Amino acid sequence: MNIPNEPDCLDRDLRVPTAAAMRDLGRRLAGLLRTGDLVILAGPLGAGKTTLVQGIGEGLGVRGPVTSPTFVIARVHPPLAGSGPSLVHADAYRLGSVAEVDDLDLDTAGAVTVVEWGKGLAEGLAADRLEISIEPDPDGQTRTVRLTGHGARWK
Repeated sequence: MNIPNEPDCLDRDLRVPTAAAMRDLGRRLAGLLRTGDLVILAGPLGAGKTTLVQGIGEGLGVRGPVTSPTFVIARVHPPLAGSGPSLVHADAYRLGSVAEVDDLDLDTAGAVTVVEWGKGLAEGLAADRLEISIEPDPDGQTRTVRLTGHGARWK
């Protein structure tokens, strides 16, 4: 799997064969992310969304463990070294409207914010965003990941 560590990896389908490769993709994406960025993840249950966020957390160097926030809805992972952005990891699976996302009052200014199940709900959190869709292939192992940038930040 060849994942460029620059924005030209956008608008391409990436084939991710294992959970370890999904974490590696997350670590490499963390190198592209900066304070204030919004990442919206889409994909069915078990697609690897949280695994990708674990890699992003490792790449950002935040306090962990990074686990699914389905029942707590949002977690903040501060940087381990005291510098760099925090990771705000939210899960909109149980939310039904944009208003419920707004009610979370996520502090995204000093963080990289990643919202699982956020498509159609979290776009209003930032003018620019990176959308990542993850689809399991019929083989049950490999995932097809598509990264799509929106706004001036991702052009």
